[in-house]
Amino acid sequence: MKQNVSLLFALFATAVAHADGPKDNQIDNVRRVPPPGIAVPEKDRAELNQGLAALGKEIESLRGALKGKPQLLDLLPDVEIFHKAVRYALAYDEFFKPGEITTAKAHLQTAMERAKSLREGKAPWANATGLVVRGQRSRLDGSVQPYALVVPESARAGLPLRLDIWFHGRGENLSEVNFLADHQKNPGQFTPPNTIVLHVYNRYCNPARFAGETDVFEAWAHLKKFYPVDENRVCVRGFSMGGASTWGFATHHAGLWAAAAPGAGFSETADFLKVFQNEELKPTWWEQKLWRLYDATENAINLYNVPLVVYSGEKDRQKQAADIMEKALAAEGIKMTHIIGPNTEHKYEPGAKAEVERRVDALAAHGRNPVPEKIKFTTYSLRYNTMFWLAVDALEEHWERARVDAELADEDNTVKLATKNVTALTLDFAPGLCPLDVTAKVKVILDGQKLDAPAPESDRSWKAHFNRTGKKWALTDDSALRAPSSALAKRHGLQGPIDDAFMDSFMFVRPTGAAMNAKVGAWVQGELQHALTHWRQQFRGDARVKNDADVTDADIASHNLVLWGDPQSNKLLAKIADKLPIQWNAAGVRAGNKSFPADQHVPVMIYPNPLNPKHYVVLNSSFTYREYDYLNNARQTPKLPDWAVVDISKPVTSRAPGGIAAAGFFGERWQVKKP
Repeated sequence: MKQNVSLLFALFATAVAHADGPKDNQIDNVRRVPPPGIAVPEKDRAELNQGLAALGKEIESLRGALKGKPQLLDLLPDVEIFHKAVRYALAYDEFFKPGEITTAKAHLQTAMERAKSLREGKAPWANATGLVVRGQRSRLDGSVQPYALVVPESARAGLPLRLDIWFHGRGENLSEVNFLADHQKNPGQFTPPNTIVLHVYNRYCNPARFAGETDVFEAWAHLKKFYPVDENRVCVRGFSMGGASTWGFATHHAGLWAAAAPGAGFSETADFLKVFQNEELKPTWWEQKLWRLYDATENAINLYNVPLVVYSGEKDRQKQAADIMEKALAAEGIKMTHIIGPNTEHKYEPGAKAEVERRVDALAAHGRNPVPEKIKFTTYSLRYNTMFWLAVDALEEHWERARVDAELADEDNTVKLATKNVTALTLDFAPGLCPLDVTAKVKVILDGQKLDAPAPESDRSWKAHFNRTGKKWALTDDSALRAPSSALAKRHGLQGPIDDAFMDSFMFVRPTGAAMNAKVGAWVQGELQHALTHWRQQFRGDARVKNDADVTDADIASHNLVLWGDPQSNKLLAKIADKLPIQWNAAGVRAGNKSFPADQHVPVMIYPNPLNPKHYVVLNSSFTYREYDYLNNARQTPKLPDWAVVDISKPVTSRAPGGIAAAGFFGERWQVKKP
């Protein structure tokens, strides 16, 4: 077993080395990711197709047979993950070694066995111990996504257990077929006693960003239906690309973890690509601002809120990630715990690994404090707006640093806060967690201003909302923070940029009318097909697609709508065109005080849907990084802000959908900002 794990990590290390060679800096010569697979012998292809057809028929039959048995029907994704894995590998040339064909046949057999059990009203894998592979249905695109568990025997006792979320390394051959096969035989690098270990697929070669991030929380929620988890003993860990994932989860969601333990990986974009990739960077101004979304260096102070144990091999080039974080933390007055494997390259050194495990085990045993007396929090976007009992509800300006230092002061019933670039916030203690006196009003000191708030309730819960106008803070009620459609405001989950739309349920809406001009129509069709192909390749799902005439009120209520086409070709876009901040008609495209000819310019943008402001509408764009960026995970950051005007007379490249004639972020009220 240990040999298999070592082999797996060796393969990942080989994939990393291959992925980051100097040839991968050539924008005009980009290799395919995933790479082309091997030829499948016709006999094997026929057998797999026959097996897929039989399994597909059985899945559809079960879908009907289990309609009246919702608990069993909810387990159908545990069968579907195998069907999808084999279907993708066969249809899209993703068998990379001959042995994977044999593995695929075994997957079909496993799926049939599970289907048979469901038909009999049983699901022995659902509460199994040991190595278990599961499936959950993503709300993003309706796809089934696999995850894997290592479940200790002690889970049978029914007591809440520690949970470790493990992020895997980069592997360009990590198809669903290979992920499922590996996790039915390999427990992974760390298997602490009395601990459930969650391995999330993360949508293939994705460092738990965008859809990959959403998948983590969905898999976590799904496994809790079957195993009790101690919410105060959850740790995030990973190595290589998984180390990068850990840095992201540690800084963005620090208040959730008992410990964070990144190994190698990367922690920010610019310096890593210069040092590791030898890449000459020429970012636009908006790309530089958007790096702040994922650069752990920019969010280092959030690690004040979570115990951190960092590992690097002494000779590993990816030690750069830990070194730059050590400097960022030192600037905040924090000395970083850094375990270094002596004379070691890109792997765990046994002695250092044991020391990492000892420290993380001790932290997990101690557990997370859900109500710390002090919080130090920074963010650049309302996408990441919460830390323990503090939530930031509004900013003066997105993509500039917002900071809150909050403290439950020694004085009776006093909360002190100092803020920067924050205009609304909430203090929220769940029932049983508020340490304040229930017999007295709470004194809140906000940026030196003294405010009185109601006393906590008898169940020891307390929630208070505050808004700032100018320099003056005021206590307000909850409804004042929920912007009505008549007064749109950026808020958590509705703040952009374009890529944010693909972290929740979305639907592509295809135009059925004639385009305003042939060039625009051809560009739209090409980009729509590109979006469908690359969502499947990189985010491992088949995006929902409907014609504009077929979109229902239920669709508008449930999804972010990605409208392809122009106000003449797309019926839904025609309905809302005059309500968007960027105007587009046959005369041209107008953004603020700039105008662009309509025959060679197309706007792409994200905006609260005028038909349902609780969700986004997106014009003519999927996720904004492209083929060149697949070659190194540090490049997988948003490449466009809230809006852009694409010059389609310029060629589509591996980096952009054409020339970018103009681009920018909307203001906090979703208005076009002055240059």
